[in-house]
Order: sequence, then C-alpha cells, then structure tokens
Amino acid sequence: MTDATDGPDDRFHVFDTTLRDGAQREGINLTVADKLTIARHLDDFGVGFIEGGWPGANPRDTEFFQRAREEIGFRHAQLVAFGATRKAGVRAEDDRQVAALLDSGAPVITLVAKSHDRHVELALRTTLDENLAMVRDTVSYLRGHGRRVFVDCEHFFDGHRANPEYALQVVRTAHEAGADVVVLCDTNGGMLPAQVGATVREVIEATGARLGIHAQDDTGCAVANTLAAVDAGATHVQCTANGYGERVGNANLFPVVAALELKYGRRVLPAGSLAEMTRISHAIAEVVNLTPSTHQPYVGVSAFAHKAGLHASAIKVDPDLYQHIDPERVGNTMRMLVSDMAGRASIELKGKELGVDLGGDRELIGRVVERVKERELAGYTYEAADASFELLLREEAEGRARRYYRVESWRAIAEDRPDGIHANEATVKLWAKGERIVATAEGNGPVDALDRALRVALERIYPQLAALKLTDYKVRILEGGRGTGSITRVLVSTSDERGEWSTVGVAENVIAASWQALDDAYAYGLLRAGVEPLE
Repeated sequence: MTDATDGPDDRFHVFDTTLRDGAQREGINLTVADKLTIARHLDDFGVGFIEGGWPGANPRDTEFFQRAREEIGFRHAQLVAFGATRKAGVRAEDDRQVAALLDSGAPVITLVAKSHDRHVELALRTTLDENLAMVRDTVSYLRGHGRRVFVDCEHFFDGHRANPEYALQVVRTAHEAGADVVVLCDTNGGMLPAQVGATVREVIEATGARLGIHAQDDTGCAVANTLAAVDAGATHVQCTANGYGERVGNANLFPVVAALELKYGRRVLPAGSLAEMTRISHAIAEVVNLTPSTHQPYVGVSAFAHKAGLHASAIKVDPDLYQHIDPERVGNTMRMLVSDMAGRASIELKGKELGVDLGGDRELIGRVVERVKERELAGYTYEAADASFELLLREEAEGRARRYYRVESWRAIAEDRPDGIHANEATVKLWAKGERIVATAEGNGPVDALDRALRVALERIYPQLAALKLTDYKVRILEGGRGTGSITRVLVSTSDERGEWSTVGVAENVIAASWQALDDAYAYGLLRAGVEPLE
C-alpha cells in the first residue's frame, strides 16, 4: 500500500479480486503468467490490494504467490492471499490450509467466513457456536503471525435478513478477534442499493466494525450497491477488472473507482492513475482473451461516441452538453459516428476528427450527408467503418476517388474435388502506374484468395502493402426474406504497424461485398502510408 505522499492513505481501500473471483467467470482460464501480467497492470493502476488466489487449494495459485514475491516489485499494491477459516474441530495451528496462507508470504490474508445460519448448518455441517469459534481462532492465529486480516462474510445480506442477530455476531467476532475489515458480501447478487445502504448503516451502528462491501451483479446493481455501501459508511470496496466474475460478474472496478474519484471527489488512486484506466481495462481484456466491451461505462470505445445529429449540433458548441465528463480524464476519447441519423454537425465534427477540413462548406457537407444516407439505405454502415467513410469524405472534398489502381476484372473460384480437397483460387486483372497486371493466387477461402491475388499484383509496385494484415472479417445478411438472394454486408478490419481500421462492402454476392471492403482497405492503407493516388 502506498503512503499518503504517493497516493491514497489507508482510510479507504480499493481491493481487486480479478485474479480470484474474476477468474471464476465462464470462459476465463488464467495461467500463472497471465496472473502475473494482470497483477502488474493492477499495480500500475494503483489499487491498494490485489487478491491473488487461494494458495494451497490448487498448485497454480501456490506457484503464483511464490513467483509474485520474486518477480514483481509492487509499487502501490499489497498482495492478498485468500482462504477459509479453520475446519470445524481442528485447531488453527493444525489446519493445513491455514498454514498454506502463511506459507504464501502474503502480508494480507482474506478469510471467507459463513455468516448465514443455514449455510453454517447445511454447508459446514457444524454448530453456530463452532462457526464463531472458527472465525475467532483463525483471525487471532493469523494476527499473531503478523498478518493483516480481512474477513469476507459470505452470504451476509441474505443471512442478515434470515437471522440478523447471528449475522451481527459473526461481524462482532471477526472484529474483536483483530480483523482490520469485515466485508459484507452479497454473494448471490440479489440486493438493491437501498437495502445495502440500510444494512451497512445498521451493522456499523451495532458492531463498530470497519466494513467493506463485495457485490455480485446478478441484479445489474453491483456498482450501485457498492456506492450505496460507501454512502452508508463502508471504507473498503472489492471489485474486479471489467466486472469479471462468476455468473454475471462482480462490481466493476473501473466505474466504481471513476465514480469515487470524479463524482465523490475522493482520492483513491495515486495521482495520474485515472487517466490510465482505459488502457488498463483493455490490456487486461487482452490477457484474459475477451473482447473489450464496447459499451462499458467510462472505458468502452462507445462510452463517448455520438451518433444523433441533435447531439452533434450541441457538441459542436460545447462537448460538455452531452458528456458527463471529459473522456481524457479516464484515458478515453470522444468519437463522432456517421450514419443515416447524421446531420451537418456530425459530418463536420467527424471530418475534423479524421483531419479533413470541410471549411464550413454547406454544399459539400450537404452532399456528404445525402450520400451517407443513400448508402446506408442500401445497407452500408459507416459508424463501424471509419476508413470507408474517410475515403468517401475525401472523394467529395477533393472531387475524385482515392484510387491507386484500375480494376479490369476479378474472379474467385471455390472448387470441391472428388478426392475431398477444397480449392480456392482467385485471379485479378488490373492496371497500376501504366502497367497491366494479371495475378492468380490460392487461399483458405475465396476471400483469402482474392486478398492474396491483390498482394501478388500490387506489392511490387506498392511495397507499403506488405505491412497490411487482415485482422477480422464479418458477414451479415441484411434481408433474410430473400433467402440466397439477400443483400450481404461485409466488414473487414485491417492493421499496419500503427493501428487498425475497418472498411465495408455491400452486394447481393458475398464475394463482391468482400471485394469492395478489401478494395477500400488497400486504398486506405496506402493513404495512411502517404502514397499519392493515380491521376
């Protein structure tokens, strides 16, 4: 944990459990290397505590703690080991799992304890008094070995509703045994903000314990429940990056921290860390191999994207009219989307964003607006294909299409042979810099074959194309009622060493739509490379 000169002090805790609770999300399977990488990102972000897992419960977590001690020089965070109270009828000093918590070397330990009477009797199969002794003995034992202890009261809110006096006894027992924080867990995620706030206030008044909150998101209220707990007096929030977690997930670290810093005015991160939030969110998403949520508050690419013409008109006057914060404060950017809902202000702002000065030319802007609306009516989408829109915009502004070759013809063949071999071949015939070029290539599919044929034809003349890489390909049928004759939209994502862009094609034939998207992708790649188009 950082001291007051380097970041927030100990009066308020930001506690991250991505490496344990977040890793329980369906589809996430972290290696030790993954966990180490995420821990570094979280430490860079400035959280105070990183819960690394359950040492002794599985070899992966045991190895993580060993390697984390040796390989990570934490600047802001303290590493936390997670485990359970001693078993019923076993002394804390004789419990192997408790010993593993000490062996982890973590300076902080979180103990999960039962606070719902039915869970004690049905899941632990012990008495209510023995459960209290398990909490008391384990906290005291770990405190006696110099560890800071937090206690997670599992199913607390449900337990408090069923048997409030017993739930409060668990909190008192943990507090009196030396737990620094007692965390109230909405384990089933069924609570609402008003209920959480009232319960937290009652527990503080009844026990005097320092409280934390751990909220699952099953009602979609985990962030709101966390903030309600803070309003009621909790000074410790447990979250996961991007809201990862079991079932529908946990309280999302990033909107919780942003709300605390920007809405509450409470400093909970080191200075300057909030501006790294979008980068950290996306970096962790890459490690867990999940596409970042485009509509996630604060850090999603759509969090500050504006589509409606009415919005654009106001933003042109003052961005704050339709944005609750300056996106740069969380490391994000404002984006203008171009669609059939676009007005003149949208086009003008989008042009500015793309570096195309429309100079307030109302006639030009009007032409672009009408062309966009016509093409979107035909099935094109420009909010997902900025590169195709920029080519359209420059064509209208410059009075000519940005083309680097003239196509004579192209064809793609998919062949199934009797021997079971599937062959895909494409041929392109084009003119570039006064030279007629015919190129043929094979590929994994007809679109891949077309891409390869274009490269064969053009890379000698435009060596910049060697840096281009197709990264994604999406197909959508737009008019399902026409069956195989439906209109097809293709979106292609392409990258070079400096970034990625998307292009769109629309046709009745999926190959023809793909060709349009590829054609735009190559034109935009050469534009980015500073190559002058053909006269």
